[in-house]
Amino acid sequence: LANSGRDLLLLIARVAVGAVYVTSGWRKLMDLPAFVATMPNRGLPDWLGYVAAPSEFICGVLLLMGLATRYASIVLVIFTIVATLSSHNYWAFPLKDQAAQFVQFGKNNTMTGGLILLFLIGAGRYSLDALLRRR
Repeated sequence: LANSGRDLLLLIARVAVGAVYVTSGWRKLMDLPAFVATMPNRGLPDWLGYVAAPSEFICGVLLLMGLATRYASIVLVIFTIVATLSSHNYWAFPLKDQAAQFVQFGKNNTMTGGLILLFLIGAGRYSLDALLRRR
């Protein structure tokens, strides 16, 4: 089943992962000044907000299309690790908030795992990467 459905399953995985980053990045881009203003509270420099939000959105779109999949995946791995450690460090939250942040921490770790697999395997046959390779 895994081999016969490999390319379809890679498409589904790419769309599932990419959609999370597209929607999250879009929300940040729609109010970029507000997102940038949260950077110091996360222990990050302001300018990183101007890099992070477009990177999240654009790389999510690239995953959806299967274009530059490996590059987009590695950028999103870095983005997700920084976001996880700066925003979902559940151990630094008050006890009443730790459970919710632990779930977000785990979700981000899972997303990172999926991104690493996309980096290793690539986009599959149903992608712009494959189309460009054929030409």
